[in-house]
Amino acid sequence: MVLSALRGALVFLTRLPVGHTDAAWGAFSESPWAFPLAGYVVGALLSVPFLFGTAGLPVSTVALAYLLAVVAVTGINHLDGVADAGDAAVVHGDRADRREVLKDTTVGVGAVAAVALVVAGLGLGALGVAGLPVRVALAVVVAAEVGAKAGMAAVACLGVAPHDGLGAQFTGRAASTDLAPALAVALPAALLSWPSPAAFGALAGAVAAGVGTLRWLTGLLGGANGDVFGAVNEVGRVVGLHAGVVVWTLS
Repeated sequence: MVLSALRGALVFLTRLPVGHTDAAWGAFSESPWAFPLAGYVVGALLSVPFLFGTAGLPVSTVALAYLLAVVAVTGINHLDGVADAGDAAVVHGDRADRREVLKDTTVGVGAVAAVALVVAGLGLGALGVAGLPVRVALAVVVAAEVGAKAGMAAVACLGVAPHDGLGAQFTGRAASTDLAPALAVALPAALLSWPSPAAFGALAGAVAAGVGTLRWLTGLLGGANGDVFGAVNEVGRVVGLHAGVVVWTLS
């Protein structure tokens, strides 16, 4: 069950060639804890560029390598959620009007601005992480990724889909009580940089940003669809990286 749910999570969250099966997808859609569990795998892969910091490469090069790794490992599907949310946020109208914009394939100014902010934030966060001691940098990247995925689990457990679709496949099968096991799976990531609290900062920052984004978009759209899952993931990762660097700097 665990391996099947993890496999389904990796199919949804990454571009890794793990193979899609209906059984794995069904196990994943019923197991919100699989989101942060997959976050450990994704975070470990995304942390690899920071190992090159020991080779004396410039921090800017390491940060760029991280951005490329994010695209290579996770693709851009979740970033599309940021774009759609950005367009919906600038619409003058009610929730129905905003949800209608989500179906529009035209890229508006709101989408461009939202994606630009997220990519810039991710690059600057990676630049800060690249300046940390290697062990701490690796811990922050993994913790931020686990936290971002815990945020997605929160969407599944606390969100209500406004219509049948991708979001409903998760929200319709999860209850608020399922969030506790998901957070329990995520919690060990806070200890990865021990005795430094940097990983805790990255995890807490990512989860808080995810829940905050969920509440904002739920109010904006009247529910949590697939775009909300994507936006929560991307915003959580960015805030997690910055929070980890800030905590390290202040500690």
